[in-house]
Amino acid sequence: MSFPLAVLVSGGGSNLQSILDKIDSGALPAAVRLVLSNKPEAYGLTRARERGIATWCRAHTEFPSREAFDAELVRAIGEHGIDAEHGAVVLAGFMRMLTPTFLRAFPERVVNIHPALLPSFPGTHGAADAAKYGVRLAGCSVHFVDEIMDNGPVIIQAAVPALTNDQGGEGGEALAARILKLEHCIYPQALAWLAQGRLRIEGRHVLVQGAQAASCGDATRPYLASPGLEPGFTPA
Repeated sequence: MSFPLAVLVSGGGSNLQSILDKIDSGALPAAVRLVLSNKPEAYGLTRARERGIATWCRAHTEFPSREAFDAELVRAIGEHGIDAEHGAVVLAGFMRMLTPTFLRAFPERVVNIHPALLPSFPGTHGAADAAKYGVRLAGCSVHFVDEIMDNGPVIIQAAVPALTNDQGGEGGEALAARILKLEHCIYPQALAWLAQGRLRIEGRHVLVQGAQAASCGDATRPYLASPGLEPGFTPA
């Protein structure tokens, strides 16, 4: 049986789309059972409905507390076969901090992607903050979620050169767009490892059974990913 996923979105859902694409290709042995949002206008909900995937949407402002909202999320997700022992919860641009009420229901089964090389530049503007700082390398991180923002153990990271003024320069939006292309590779890859039972957490370290140390692109498409991306997940 395919590994069940619940995906939480607040916006366009491009990472949701990348997950669905990798499922369609056969690279990711999983099934998206439910897509949830706190924003009815989130296009990620439309992506799900167009494919016949169940959706759930309630504004968090309808609830008396953050914990009450999260408890309802837990209930809805559980109805679709995802719990502490089965499947995973995927944050794909879900713009809310999850409470312990939620995280305790899915221990070591909630994952997130962040558009920066953690622990650098946590928060909602990772790529823009990196560009403003003037870094030479920028990228993205997939990590398990804990109670601190962008803090949980890292599963995989990928980096691209950040263009400086002598190379034509770029702002935060341009850098974020290049990082996003790698997000669409490393997030499905991390979920594939999770679905295959190849991840083990030891303290702050995530061990990936059978993974290569790293993979890299070339002069026309420079990137570095660690652990290495496997066939079906490398940039097109």
